[in-house]
Amino acid sequence: MNMTKPNNSKKVCYFCSNDIKIIDYKNVILLRKYINTVGKILPRKKSGNCSKHQRMVSQAVKRARILSLLPFVAK
Repeated sequence: MNMTKPNNSKKVCYFCSNDIKIIDYKNVILLRKYINTVGKILPRKKSGNCSKHQRMVSQAVKRARILSLLPFVAK
């Protein structure tokens, strides 16, 4: 029985690696990557974002929900 540790390589922030300064709430295609099937915002550990960009993503998702661009909950 092989008892090796899983690969715990840290994910790289998509926005830092692509030098994206502003996360727009109107870019629904990008924001859908950061919400799960139920409609919740993915945490930093799953998304791999840094704290600065995670806050920007969550703010953009919340704004897109208010304007009915993204759903609050999935059906």
